[in-house]
Amino acid sequence: MFSSLWNFIKRHKKKVIFTGAVVGGVYFLGKYAQKKIQEVQEREASEYIAQARRQFHFESNQRTCNMTVLSMLPALRDAIINQLHSESLTALLKTKPANKLEIWEDLKIISFTRTMVAVYSTCMLVVLLRVQLNIIGGYLYLDNSVGKSVTTLLTPPGVQQQYLSSIQYLLGDGLTELIRRVKAAVQNSLGGVPLKQSLSLLELEQQLSWIRAEVEVDSGRPLSSYMLADAEDALADQACGLTEEDVVTIRLLNETRDMLDSPDFSKVLSTCLNRAFSRLLDNLAEFFRLPAADRPASSGPDSLSAVSLPLAKIIPIINGQINTVCSETPSLLVQELLLNDQVKEFAANVYETFSTPLELQK
Repeated sequence: MFSSLWNFIKRHKKKVIFTGAVVGGVYFLGKYAQKKIQEVQEREASEYIAQARRQFHFESNQRTCNMTVLSMLPALRDAIINQLHSESLTALLKTKPANKLEIWEDLKIISFTRTMVAVYSTCMLVVLLRVQLNIIGGYLYLDNSVGKSVTTLLTPPGVQQQYLSSIQYLLGDGLTELIRRVKAAVQNSLGGVPLKQSLSLLELEQQLSWIRAEVEVDSGRPLSSYMLADAEDALADQACGLTEEDVVTIRLLNETRDMLDSPDFSKVLSTCLNRAFSRLLDNLAEFFRLPAADRPASSGPDSLSAVSLPLAKIIPIINGQINTVCSETPSLLVQELLLNDQVKEFAANVYETFSTPLELQK
């Protein structure tokens, strides 16, 4: 039997070798393919887990952004009121002073200024914190990535504290400069409007539009300049030399300035301002409605243009809006800013940029 088999192999030697090679090749090819498929599956699973982890971290970071904005609004409101203290003028008017008209004129300018500054600074706070916390969030994600050495953190705790403390500029010197700019625009627009002159809601909207145009377009100064100190100013307190953490903080601030100077940032801020001022007008519209009993049966939205109020009556209405705009209890205005789709998309792009390893960016 064995001799017959051996003779058969010798007679068909080439066929046997070829068949063996084919069978062996198929076997090893199958093993190789199986190994590669397993590697691909493991890599896809790892990428999916990493992506899910990053998405979870991003969403958590956005909740932190929202809570930070709400927690800072009372401080922003207090900072505005401290510089534009209309309450002292209101109290003075109750004493029936001889210069009553002059005080009313001052109250007019201060009331409009502080409400418009409240809208501007609230929008700035929302978008600036979105940038800063997503830059920090992106770097923290990289710092906590698997395999990342804890000895080479991109954002040590000391750097995070220094960097995030830069928001104080918006509540300090930046706010002072913004108030000066808005106040000048309010004076130019409303300074000559008599207190007895009646304005409809549409006319009031036009006044606000003129003020906005002077602040945002005619000033020649970008709104981002009120949010973050100049690089030279940031270095002014470092006369004794820079530490390693100072250098990292300055790099983060420079990256933030690049984001604030980008066209995307300008578009997002403009969207927020348009939405916020629209919501402000919605709030004011409630005071321009006729009592239900006096409304014509066919009255619609356009009927608001027929209702006018003396400027002297509009002033206290405008003056009180700051408590709605800058409130730790989320107003509709603040909610719309925090939930705005463009703000969310911009935040995601910032986070994506700074949570991607440098080698992958290249």
